[in-house]
Amino acid sequence: MKVDLLFRIIGALILGIFGWEIGMELAGTSALTGESIRWVAPLTAVGALIGALLAPWLTTVPARWARLNVRQIPAQQILAAAIGLVVGLMIAALLAWPLSFLPSPFGKLLPAIGALVFGYLGTIVMVLRQKDIFALLGARWSASAALQEHTPVLLDTSVIIDGRIADICQTGFIRGPMIVPRFVLNELQHIADSADPLRRNRGRRGLDMLNKMQHESAVPVIISDLDVDGVRQVDDKLVQLGKQLGCPVVTNDFNLNQVAGLQGVVVLNINALANAVKSVVLPGETMRVRVIQEGKENSQGVAYLDDGTMVVVENGYRYMNSSLDVVVTKVLQTNAGRMLFAQPHTN
Repeated sequence: MKVDLLFRIIGALILGIFGWEIGMELAGTSALTGESIRWVAPLTAVGALIGALLAPWLTTVPARWARLNVRQIPAQQILAAAIGLVVGLMIAALLAWPLSFLPSPFGKLLPAIGALVFGYLGTIVMVLRQKDIFALLGARWSASAALQEHTPVLLDTSVIIDGRIADICQTGFIRGPMIVPRFVLNELQHIADSADPLRRNRGRRGLDMLNKMQHESAVPVIISDLDVDGVRQVDDKLVQLGKQLGCPVVTNDFNLNQVAGLQGVVVLNINALANAVKSVVLPGETMRVRVIQEGKENSQGVAYLDDGTMVVVENGYRYMNSSLDVVVTKVLQTNAGRMLFAQPHTN
């Protein structure tokens, strides 16, 4: 508030002086007389009032807007905009000299208009075609550290609580930094403070897992203040940030996966990855399993492969708590994953 008041005073002084000068010019004199006061007094007052009203909108308000939004703009876009502005102003400077020879008022107005137009065009063209232009110049396309090779990813709450992301990072499949927005961390803290014991334990597990990843992960884990104004839901904020930054969202939330996909945001689903790396088994193959529980049917037994795939063994109940060779008869893909049906192998 004090800064706003300061700029209001400065604006009032500047435009007040400007109004004074206009009043003296209209009065046709450089001396302060009764005749000139009729022009000077009202124009000075109007100038000071306009300056006081407009000063924050020309100074502090744009500064606050820039502070909130510039943090959400990728560094490569800022660099591209700066290069485009410089190139546009250089073109405008080259044209300013011949344009200045045009008759008045074109000789005075066109150089200034040219600077505005070419500065704007240079910025827009560079931002929109930055990848192509950098590629033509032979530059390596990066987002602060080679975006193509080390793309950052956004982590959502569910994937942090799940914890498998830590093991995936150790394998090297994720090479870029993992960004955890502050609002995701706040949601984890809110869950950890829940009165429900189950939610509280999940939240605390997520905080412990995040702390572990910060100390042990092969790639950096960054707690970022990035936010999206006007959006309250955490999932919606993640999707919007993914669109703004051009980076994937890592999750195991099916609904977030669908919503992000519809909006063109790349999603790395941990559950989909787990299903993709499960063993490929075809009907007719033989394997050895250990029956550990009863199936839905009285005669069925249930076993599990090392990757968690369920194997339903027909007539396998009598082999409870023992190992046997089985022949796969059917492979069933469900929303929960892959399920195998088999029967005891007979020589």
